[in-house]
Amino acid sequence: MMTHSEALEVLAAHRRDHVVITTMGSVGLWPALSDSPRDFHYLPSSMGQGVPLGLGLCLAKPGLGVVVLTGDGGLLMNLGCLVTAAQYRVPLYVVLIDNGLYEVTGGQPVAGAGRTDFATIARGAGVGRVYSFDTLDSWKTGAAESLTGDGPVFVWLKVAGEKGKETPSAPRPMAEQIRRLQEAIGEKAR
Repeated sequence: MMTHSEALEVLAAHRRDHVVITTMGSVGLWPALSDSPRDFHYLPSSMGQGVPLGLGLCLAKPGLGVVVLTGDGGLLMNLGCLVTAAQYRVPLYVVLIDNGLYEVTGGQPVAGAGRTDFATIARGAGVGRVYSFDTLDSWKTGAAESLTGDGPVFVWLKVAGEKGKETPSAPRPMAEQIRRLQEAIGEKAR
């Protein structure tokens, strides 16, 4: 099984000029791989809001590709976001990091860990392109195809969980991240 870090390394090699929104555990790992103004580290007080943020960016800036890294726990807290996203033809790439744990809150098991079929859920929500990878080699082989073309796209990555991790902090204050992202996508700062 691949590690979370290995999964993100493959994504970094195939991200193109997409905006990458990281949430929870990915926030602590992504800055070592990328420091682009198109990186946005989102740690809201309410889990499960990364996909709606990414969809909003896609709708506000037609043609803007957005990759959202979400965890299995966060996605379960807002499954309705998949139904909403599936209504639009936008270049939104939802990358699920499924480690079976609420990793950054103490390593508690996620309800249904190992039993929940996220690919079936995404298809049932109406997402037309769904990919599932549980090994590093299969992800390396399929990443380029899954991160291009029409969307929304759902990519389910099964990774090894790690207990004992601390809740990460974003590498920059929110206001600075917003300003950098606005400049990178051609929006005027307000």
